[in-house]
Amino acid sequence: MEIPEPLIDLERAAETERAKLAGLEGEEHAAQQRVWRAAAAVFQQAVTAHAAETGVDRHTLEQAVKHAVRYSD
Repeated sequence: MEIPEPLIDLERAAETERAKLAGLEGEEHAAQQRVWRAAAAVFQQAVTAHAAETGVDRHTLEQAVKHAVRYSD
């Protein structure tokens, strides 16, 4: 499956925000969690839109993008 680069970029951005949660506590953690969830929501919306436009299974697309981001290099 060919994965569009914009989806990879969005998932990388969400993962970057998630990683920033490490070591945070209290309000700092809560604030960063909101940032991460917002970035993840943007990714999810983009996956849903791309799947609808192309007829690709949404779940399969999401998993392919996540695999590409986590296991690249």
